Amino acid sequence: MVYLTEEHIKQIEAHGERTYPYECGGMLIGRFEQDKKTVVELLPMENAMDEAEQHNRVLILPKDVLKAERYAREKKLDVVGYYHSHPDHPAIPSQFDLDHALPVWTYIIVSVKSGKAADVRSWEMENDRSKFNAEEIYDFGLLAIE
Repeated sequence: MVYLTEEHIKQIEAHGERTYPYECGGMLIGRFEQDKKTVVELLPMENAMDEAEQHNRVLILPKDVLKAERYAREKKLDVVGYYHSHPDHPAIPSQFDLDHALPVWTYIIVSVKSGKAADVRSWEMENDRSKFNAEEIYDFGLLAIE
């Protein structure tokens, strides 16, 4: 399960709406704690994909991922996951998402339909990389965000 605030959700939705009809992406900065991940901060990233492909792909360059990891370490935190948008598509991971995912990370997807955030869902990949499983999103007050 992943813990974050309603404000984090609003920030992810706003990022997706600003970049529509293109995909956006960013890192989830926080802590791994026993059976949960807690997001403390979002780190929006630039989509480095060619503009012609940004409508259905996001590319975060390895150098930018390293910057996010350094940033997290400086704050005594971790990169606990990644968020991105799906313009005019459901908040369900694609095969491309599965092919590029890392175990244990949280993957939050915001569906943006006609420029407006419609749905936010969280996913975690199986350790054998075979599929994603839905992951519950909780706010810091322990209430499910749905």
